Amino acid sequence: MNKKTLILNENGISKIIDSMVYSILENEKDLKNIAFIGIIKRGDIIAKRVAERISKLKNIDIPIGKIDINLYRDDLSLIDYQPLVRSTEVLFDINDKVIYLFDDVFFTGRTIRSALVEILDIGRPKMIKLYVLIDRKSRELPIRPDFSGIELEIPKKDNINVFFKELDGKDSVEKEEN
Repeated sequence: MNKKTLILNENGISKIIDSMVYSILENEKDLKNIAFIGIIKRGDIIAKRVAERISKLKNIDIPIGKIDINLYRDDLSLIDYQPLVRSTEVLFDINDKVIYLFDDVFFTGRTIRSALVEILDIGRPKMIKLYVLIDRKSRELPIRPDFSGIELEIPKKDNINVFFKELDGKDSVEKEEN
């Protein structure tokens, strides 16, 4: 049996989402020139939550998209010859926009690299900023988040599991030791 440790509860996740909101509001003077893209399967939930909170505070709707990076992965042949491909939905013009890219866990940078390639296949944003819930600080590529809720240095063999009500019925983050 693997040992599991609670890292964040529902309240902790909510505080990080609020911090993301305030960071964006502090950094962006023109909210009409930004858009959010979340990496499926949990980054899109973070993007939606942040956008909803900004909408309540500023009475503005931020365009939200989601991308599935599976076909852009550099390790696709190593993990599955028939990957589960979900629908990428970016139904707005990203050209010259400041794109906020959201993901739950930043680990090696490979998922983000794949997301960047996919975004650049869609259009040419003015800038892309990376916001993550957890930064594991185990980079393999020269990519760093612009915002991370918490930073954890844990062994590569251990897992970080993020749960959201929308998918899992609860909000929490757990470390699983292997």
